[in-house]
Amino acid sequence: MSKKRLLIVDDDSRNIFALTHTLRVKSYECLSCTNAEDAIKLLKSDEEIDAVLLDMMMPEMDGYDAIPLIKAIPSRKSTFIIAVTAQAMTGDKEKCLEAGADDYISKPVDVDKLLLILSKI
Repeated sequence: MSKKRLLIVDDDSRNIFALTHTLRVKSYECLSCTNAEDAIKLLKSDEEIDAVLLDMMMPEMDGYDAIPLIKAIPSRKSTFIIAVTAQAMTGDKEKCLEAGADDYISKPVDVDKLLLILSKI
């Protein structure tokens, strides 16, 4: 079985570092972008990415705006997107799923829960 390739999109480099370190230890290959625009460009050019961990609250383009643009890429219609948010308020999960995310996790990220979600891809 080949390593799963994940794209982590977050405007906070500390979050990228923590997730990348944790997931690499668990044998995932991780790429990262600090904004949604760069993530969309990468997803258009790299068809080997299996899933996206997408911060929902970023400046310029947030995850809610980015998800439909990602899903509009012909080769990305079925790409697994995990919404990651610091918001843990009632209705946030539903809002993320309505935007097109396939699953949702709040910060701070529970690694065991994330690994369970990633086992779906």
